[in-house]
Amino acid sequence: MESKAEPCASKEEIVLEANESPLNSNIAAFALKAKVIYPINQKFRPLADGSSNPSLHENPKQTILPNQLVETSMSGSLGSLSQGDKEDCSSSTSIHSTTSDDRFQARAFLKVASFPEVLTCESFNVKLCLCSLTLKDLMLLDTELRKEKHVMYIQIFKIYLTDFHRKKKITDGLLKKILSNQENDFEELQKQLDSRLQNTEMSGAHNSEFQTLEDLERREREYSEHVIDNMEAFWKQTDKAQQDFLDQSKCSSAKATKMMMDLTEKMIEVESLLSESQDLQAMDIQERLFNWELMVKMIDSLKSSIPEECKGRLNTVSNILDHLTVKNNLSVRQKEELLTDLHKAFWEQLAHFSNECMQQSKDLILKRLECRAKKKEEFKRRQEAEQERLLSKTFLTEDVHNFLKAYHELIEKHWQAQWDLEEEDDCESTEAVADLYKELYSKASHALAELVTELFLQTLPVVTSLSVRECELLKEEWQENLVPQLEKWENHRQRRWKLFQEQLLQEKELWITEYALSAVMQKHLSEKQEKIIQGVVSRIGCLSDVSVSYILQKHRLLLCSVLRRLTFRRVGMAALACMRLSRKKSSLQELREQHTLQKGSSLCQDEDQWQLQKAVESHIREEEEKLEEETQETNLEFHQQLVTEIQEALQFLQQHMEQVIGQTLLQCARGEAEKKSSDDGQDFKERLVESAVESVYGTSNNINRLVQNYYQQLGKITEGYEGKKLQHLKSLQAERNERIRLKNKENELALKEKHTKGLLNVSSTVHQRVVLQQNKIMAQFELQQQIRLESLKQKLLGLHHLGTELENQLREAEQDFVSELAVLTRVPLTVKKKPSKRSKPAGEKANSKRQTFQSPEPAEKDDSHENIQEPHGITSGLCREMPQSSHEGETEPRKTSKMLEKKGSR
Repeated sequence: MESKAEPCASKEEIVLEANESPLNSNIAAFALKAKVIYPINQKFRPLADGSSNPSLHENPKQTILPNQLVETSMSGSLGSLSQGDKEDCSSSTSIHSTTSDDRFQARAFLKVASFPEVLTCESFNVKLCLCSLTLKDLMLLDTELRKEKHVMYIQIFKIYLTDFHRKKKITDGLLKKILSNQENDFEELQKQLDSRLQNTEMSGAHNSEFQTLEDLERREREYSEHVIDNMEAFWKQTDKAQQDFLDQSKCSSAKATKMMMDLTEKMIEVESLLSESQDLQAMDIQERLFNWELMVKMIDSLKSSIPEECKGRLNTVSNILDHLTVKNNLSVRQKEELLTDLHKAFWEQLAHFSNECMQQSKDLILKRLECRAKKKEEFKRRQEAEQERLLSKTFLTEDVHNFLKAYHELIEKHWQAQWDLEEEDDCESTEAVADLYKELYSKASHALAELVTELFLQTLPVVTSLSVRECELLKEEWQENLVPQLEKWENHRQRRWKLFQEQLLQEKELWITEYALSAVMQKHLSEKQEKIIQGVVSRIGCLSDVSVSYILQKHRLLLCSVLRRLTFRRVGMAALACMRLSRKKSSLQELREQHTLQKGSSLCQDEDQWQLQKAVESHIREEEEKLEEETQETNLEFHQQLVTEIQEALQFLQQHMEQVIGQTLLQCARGEAEKKSSDDGQDFKERLVESAVESVYGTSNNINRLVQNYYQQLGKITEGYEGKKLQHLKSLQAERNERIRLKNKENELALKEKHTKGLLNVSSTVHQRVVLQQNKIMAQFELQQQIRLESLKQKLLGLHHLGTELENQLREAEQDFVSELAVLTRVPLTVKKKPSKRSKPAGEKANSKRQTFQSPEPAEKDDSHENIQEPHGITSGLCREMPQSSHEGETEPRKTSKMLEKKGSR
């Protein structure tokens, strides 16, 4: 293997070697021919003839890519055996390790698309490749679940719209238009997402074969942002489609609201199914990662066993030749030449076998991947046909649950079939590659046995004075010495495998702990957000139970969608954190393995060995402390990043719910207006006006007096309302100020008590004082917020009561006016309206030419004068609108009175 590096030398080195002195040229020629390699830390290395020359095998200009693994490191580790030294290092391995460390600092590793590629991947750290495959599986799972959600929503929406079409509530054209627009909108959303993801994938990709951990973290972060934006756009599109249906359909608002509530309830069921499936499949993906690591470890064990055992076999030969040298049966120079020829011949054969094995493995994996791609394509066509058959069936509204269950089970069956196909192919590929390396091991052992037989039975009888029988005894001695060595290597492999399994078990336990913490965090966020939305709805008030139920359902639906996305993100962050720490964990695991093997192999230790083991144990503890510290820092960094993304997602949730609550309030207002207009008796009032105009019994003076009395009564009612309102607001302000004064006094007493107890003395740390100050400010803020909310509730209830009282008085005055007018004009009362018993918001003042009808500005001015800040958004608008809406009852009698005034003037 070392001889292959000669053609790779640069032209400058060839020219320099040509210009060397004849002596150095002869020494260089002898060294290259002898292939004697010494440890890397020895600058001037003694050659067999007693001279010295710098290492001819160091080539600092030669670069090693991250994918150079087995061939280079195997040749390097085997090349150091010519001297039979006990050290495990060589020039090739040292150069390779240094270069690989430098490359690893940049976090560069190969891009792989499937696990079988990792089996032939010559990466320095295969763990990075495996974790990148895990992230890819998570992304694929996210895509499939998102597609399933879109399909389910369209089908549910289609089922409900078809039901309305069957009941003649919407036309066939409107049905097709709404569904077509919805599907087109979803396709456009998917195209936008695919375009953004493609731009994210292309940005920062300087090399199509390699990738860095930094690029991978950036892509994952941007992917999460794009997916959350897509989720927000998806729910906006669904709300838009529902609103279009409400605006264009002929059904009542109550039926439309029920349809929206049923649709929201079914989508909550969909999110529950997707969340459960996501958790199970994420666990399967993590379990698959552990299985991958086991399979890779098995292949690496087979790879490493070949050079290790060959090294031991050659060391045994070297010991026998050393024994012959001590007996003067063989000179030192003869021994070196024999070992050099033996090593050269064996390494060349092993390199040839290794190259063949590597090429066969790559060809095998390539064929299996092509076969896998064909099977997956066939699976995909068959699965799409099954999905189309299910979606083409007709379902009624009462069959929605059965449809969701059937479709979800079908998707899960397809996913499991593809999963089983990939797992089976991964296992078969691993077994095939393992068989190739077992064959390589057999070839290497057979080739070495033949070379050793040739050495003992053909070469030694010629070089030495030993007989053939003596040489046969030497060969038997070599074989007998191999038995304990083989047992030792087998014990070492078993110990390494046991240590690896223990490490894998620790990682599993750590992952289970992280999963439990994620579940706790998700539950905490869910409970907190539920509490917030319930508080908002309770503060709004004046909403029907149906509207409140719809708002809570809508919030629960969006919250489930957001939390499911954040769970995905947390799992991905755990994989990225594992990738960051993989190098230190790998190095620490190697130290533990070496220490365990050395401790178990040497039972009797002298003082030096004991001191060396103590130093190694101390070094391992230091590395463990560094790893623990770096782990905490990494977890903290990802946790802060996750908290930031949670805040952004909850901001989207809050904004969307504000729109939902606003739409709900608007629908409630429209419903109240429709109901009120239907109860106003408009037809009777118009007939009364016409009859009064045409009646001969009503004179101008009588009608003018009747109208003037009605106006005076309205003026008294509104003046009384304004006075009660102003008195109510003043009492609320005084009560609030008194409550704030008492609470501040209590806080001052509590603060003085803390001072007396020495909690805020000078000796306290800065951190304690800052925390106490923060707690004080937060307590004051929460107190003021609580007082403010209680005051607003009292104000709202008081204004609502005053508005209801005002509305009832106005209705009574209207009925009295209509009755007197009917008696005056002798028109029969065919319609008799009863006072409304419903609690309605206090009202809106109608415009009037008289001074007794005041505009709403004074009321708003009074509200602003009371120094109570209204709730932002919908709540404040509701509080301001309540005293205005109650005056709508004045509109019709005022129209009647105006028409009667015209009659009186005539």
